[in-house]
Amino acid sequence: MRSILLLALLPVCLVAAPALGIVKPVIAQSDGGDAVPAGFTHTAGETMFFSCNIAGFTKSADEQIHMTYTVQAFDPKGVPVAEVYKNELQEEVGPQDKDWQPKIETEIVMPDILLAGTYKIVIKAEDLLAKTSADLTVPFQVAGLNVAPSATLVVSNFRWYHHEDDQRAMSQPIYHAGDDMYIKFDITGFKYGEHNKVDTSYVVSLVLENGKTIWASDPAAEQSDSFYPKPYITGEGGINLQKDFKPGTYNMAITAKDAMGKQNFEKKFQFIVQ
Repeated sequence: MRSILLLALLPVCLVAAPALGIVKPVIAQSDGGDAVPAGFTHTAGETMFFSCNIAGFTKSADEQIHMTYTVQAFDPKGVPVAEVYKNELQEEVGPQDKDWQPKIETEIVMPDILLAGTYKIVIKAEDLLAKTSADLTVPFQVAGLNVAPSATLVVSNFRWYHHEDDQRAMSQPIYHAGDDMYIKFDITGFKYGEHNKVDTSYVVSLVLENGKTIWASDPAAEQSDSFYPKPYITGEGGINLQKDFKPGTYNMAITAKDAMGKQNFEKKFQFIVQ
């Protein structure tokens, strides 16, 4: 009878350990800065300052804690955009530190070229004493171009400007003799080599309606590798339409090459000189 009574009381005598958790996540624009407001939009190339705390950890009999944690950012498809940050924490936490929580702090440097979308920071922590783990996903928005993916090499999003520093593309490519012309376009569908290496080049040509080329730029190349695979490459070029430039319909031709994937692509984009 006494044994049965002890068994019945046993659950009351046990105190459940708090669950391990990741709390107080903060994305800031400076080290130790305030959290960015809800709906904030980040940009490619930005350095984000991230911090959070770990709650519910377990202490050993000699007041020690022992845990590991990782922090990594991912794009909308789940591809890591930066290398993982990981660390191990062993520290004495006495009674005077009853409200103290381990703090994770790291910087996340975003790649220079990103597509627009919802990205995420994934934090994982493991309490090696209690053999418990926790994770947290913190979403954030990134502004950027919406460049459609392609299985093969292609030039898209052709934009016309007057000057290199113009912020808004022209609605219609109509120029006059003596105008400056500036163009931008995106290249995608190229293949990757080791370490996400890309090897692309392009030439911009001014072509008459009868197909005769009257001007061509020097070849421009993008040869680089990176941790994060570049989703696209932006090409550009400019020319001055001389004052004696005759009115008519012309074409700006883009010839692109992908050495890594052994691909070629050419397309003409029409404009008018009045």
